[in-house]
Amino acid sequence: MSSKFRAHIQRWKTTLLCGFLFLLAGTDANAVPAFARQTGQNCASCHVSFPELTPFGRYFKLTGYTLGERQAVPLAMMVQAGIASSASKHDDSGALIPKDGAFILQQASLFLAGKANDIVGAFVQVSYDAQAHHTGSDNMDFRAVDQTRLSGKELIYGITVHNNPTVQDVWNSSPAFGYPWFSPAYTAGVPVSTLIDGGLAQAAAGAGGYFYWNKSIYGEVSLYKTADGVFSFMRAGHTNHPGSKITLKGSNPYWRFAYNHEWGDHSLMLGTYGLRAQIYSDPLDQGSPSTKYTDTALDFQYQYITDVHTVTTQGTFIHEKQNYDSALLADSTVPGNFGAGAPFNSKNTLNQFKGKVSYYYERKYGATASYFSTTGSADAGLINIIDAASGSTLSNVPNTRGYILELDYIPFQNLRIGLQYTGFTRFMGNSANENGNGRKARDNNALFLGAWFSY
Repeated sequence: MSSKFRAHIQRWKTTLLCGFLFLLAGTDANAVPAFARQTGQNCASCHVSFPELTPFGRYFKLTGYTLGERQAVPLAMMVQAGIASSASKHDDSGALIPKDGAFILQQASLFLAGKANDIVGAFVQVSYDAQAHHTGSDNMDFRAVDQTRLSGKELIYGITVHNNPTVQDVWNSSPAFGYPWFSPAYTAGVPVSTLIDGGLAQAAAGAGGYFYWNKSIYGEVSLYKTADGVFSFMRAGHTNHPGSKITLKGSNPYWRFAYNHEWGDHSLMLGTYGLRAQIYSDPLDQGSPSTKYTDTALDFQYQYITDVHTVTTQGTFIHEKQNYDSALLADSTVPGNFGAGAPFNSKNTLNQFKGKVSYYYERKYGATASYFSTTGSADAGLINIIDAASGSTLSNVPNTRGYILELDYIPFQNLRIGLQYTGFTRFMGNSANENGNGRKARDNNALFLGAWFSY
């Protein structure tokens, strides 16, 4: 046995021991997170496995986090930690991936969550990012809600103020709380995503109104602006650094409509959501050229939930149109302009699909299989991967696809331990030689052992 292999085995043994000790430390914990303490319900009432919501969890969120008794100290905390091992220990540039094979703290969060009164409630998350070594605002959702009757059926209606498009959504098919629930911090992820999939997270402040009739018909319209001024507390990052700030032009609409049906142990949702946004190329100059994004999505979710068996599946397809101001377009007659980051096309499209199915036995032992795919326009101004030997173009498309396989163990409701494998069959248009230096798509594969603890 080589010394390198023995060292690798030792790292995994150390990680498993840490996880075991973590279990021992938590098995006597009687307290549950803030919402569970407020409602008097256990975590399984609201979550299949956090953050995936049950029908009751969705109802609780839509009624403004106000069910139950107000808590004197409505606080909760969460910690994510784990160890990841990449198929290749190097990234696209050939540099060693930092902390590959090391047990690390990925994120720690503090929540202020619960009811202020019978119609006002909030979900406020502040997180420490172990990659950036920075603490700042994370997901936030403030609600004011009331109820009445329409055609003899319950009608919930309210307003929401939040800082991440889809964070206010109650179905886990939309991006903010969509699968994967957690993933390794230092390994390759999907390199290109649509704007609605995290592009405005903690950069924009949104406000809107919604209704939910007869637990069947849901509708919402929100508008987003840059999270500045009185809404600066909802933004992550610095206000005066171009690389850490997005500036939106005007008010940018978001919509969400869904049909939901619940019968017995089953529930089914079919829906659509979308966003139109315009972003300045220079966040510090509102006279700079801009890019217009139109994201339109279709999604579904099915759940079968019993005390013994739980099956959930979600899927979403997002189509994005990108329209660039003419001043942003690259001049193809200038040598060396390829791959400089300026588009050649005046318009581009991006298509993104994510789907997953999960099974849990007694809410303790779980397995998940997921598939993801991203395809888009060819634009050599944005993407131009060159073969190092021949100088020919290998790819100018963002096309990436792969899968995630995960096993979970939930020894008690506050802790989930997961073993997750992410595989890529295509990466930025290629399955082999994806960076021009012989790197294969599967070199981005990663195995991740992680723990997610909440209190």
